[in-house]
Amino acid sequence: MSGTIEAAKPGEMTGGQALVAQLIVEGAKDIFAIPGIQLDWAVDAIRQRSNELRLIVPRHEQATSYMADGYARTTGREAVCMVVPGPGMLNALSGIATAYACNAPVLFIVGQIPSNTIGAGHGMLHEIPDQSGVLKAMTKWHGIAKSPADIPGLVHEAFVQLRSGTPRPVALEVPPDVLQATGPVSLLPRAERVRQAPAADAIARAAHALAGARNPVICAGGGAVASGASDAIRALAERLQAPVVMSEAGRGLIDDRHPLALIGLGGRAVLPHADVVLVAGSRFLDGTAQPTDKRDGVTYIYLNTNPAHMGAPRAEGIALEGDVQAGAEALLAAIGAGEAPSAADRVARVKQWCAQQIDAIRPQHDYVQALRSTMADDDILVSELTQVGYYSNIAFPVYGPHRFVTPGYQGTLGYGFNTALGAAHGNPDRRVVSLNGDGGFSWGMQELATLARDQLNASIVVFVDGKFGNVQRIQRRVFGAEFGTDVASPDFELLGRAYGLPTTITDSPDGLRDALRAAKERGGPALIAVKVGEMPSPWALIHPFVPSPVPVPPNPLGDPA
Repeated sequence: MSGTIEAAKPGEMTGGQALVAQLIVEGAKDIFAIPGIQLDWAVDAIRQRSNELRLIVPRHEQATSYMADGYARTTGREAVCMVVPGPGMLNALSGIATAYACNAPVLFIVGQIPSNTIGAGHGMLHEIPDQSGVLKAMTKWHGIAKSPADIPGLVHEAFVQLRSGTPRPVALEVPPDVLQATGPVSLLPRAERVRQAPAADAIARAAHALAGARNPVICAGGGAVASGASDAIRALAERLQAPVVMSEAGRGLIDDRHPLALIGLGGRAVLPHADVVLVAGSRFLDGTAQPTDKRDGVTYIYLNTNPAHMGAPRAEGIALEGDVQAGAEALLAAIGAGEAPSAADRVARVKQWCAQQIDAIRPQHDYVQALRSTMADDDILVSELTQVGYYSNIAFPVYGPHRFVTPGYQGTLGYGFNTALGAAHGNPDRRVVSLNGDGGFSWGMQELATLARDQLNASIVVFVDGKFGNVQRIQRRVFGAEFGTDVASPDFELLGRAYGLPTTITDSPDGLRDALRAAKERGGPALIAVKVGEMPSPWALIHPFVPSPVPVPPNPLGDPA
């Protein structure tokens, strides 16, 4: 079978053909998958329509979900990945967990054992106890196909879920006998995105509070980025002259160069002075599950698709349950035109206060400057749980949405390289830079084969210190000793040569800058290994609950929080 199948036209298809046909109707262009016996009929259906749906095959199941996560979060489009059941599914779950934590719309297609054996415990190939239960716990929605006729409706519902409410992964199981079976199938029209606007009375109360605020502050998170609310939040901030404090997940919602844009550290300066706080698409909790800000006499407004992110332990406030973009646009309309006194000078002092602190973290500052100076405004940086990566979470300048990627609260070591490959596949006209430590990179370095095969425009930077550096620092501080922190790293020059990749070994920020410039001019893939020693901790500037080892510079707006 080839060519386009008319939507809603009955016809005989295998379950695999029905799966692929409805994916194409829903707008899927790529699928990250590793073939296996339970997926044979789905993979062959992709072959039949490979001019419409591209199959991208990594070297490990874990990479399928991480690549889908990176693809979704940097394109703003839904991503699709597919693995065999049991061990294949388990291998991929870390990427699904990260996608869940980071509001990534990923369709996770999982094979099954034959339908008549599910739950029987016969020891079928790849059988695990209650696979469906595991998937239900890790996703927003779950379905399992019983016949080819079921598949279009299930795929359609998956995309309905992906395009409404809180964007999170969804899962669809398809047993091999269902993929192979033939029957009458009717395709459904494409699911359109549904934006739920908050209730009008709640919008009116929130708009009244914001319009009357002396010192409003907007705190924005990953939910605002996922909703595409950049323009609406920026317009609302400019109308109110309210600083926009972007969480780690919210970085890039508005350009860091904007006069009202602040990193999370800046929140410590402005929140203690705020009388009205609009929390847009953010959990508004720190790493100890305490509210980012909770004070008497302050009006808090929570704009979120998820009601659980608007209640305790946060302070009581006005709940705006709905899409962030729709809610911000409604607030702007309700407030109306007007001119608030400029907050640019005040925010500029806070920016300077932040810069004095983050610039003192060396050599991370110098490495981040090397990165930023060689990247275009819309290039993508995928951070990792490495020393320069931690620092970049607050210090790397981000100039727009979908250009900076972290694992969020999941904190998944080893996610970064694989995620960067997904970002590169989804953004062929943009350059991707991947930050890694030698510890985390070793968990997925086999995907260098994928990088080389697909000739992706991605520069892979690995900081090599032979340690799990953050673990080492904690052990020394808490126990006065270190244990189990050594990393056996390869010869990176030989490693790159084995995969036919242009490879550079350096040991300085200037060397990194030169290597990145050369990679940019050359285009295509590059592997850059940077030999480093121990680095100072940036945690006190990232997390307010971590005591600072040095005196905190004076807050230009008052006492530091």
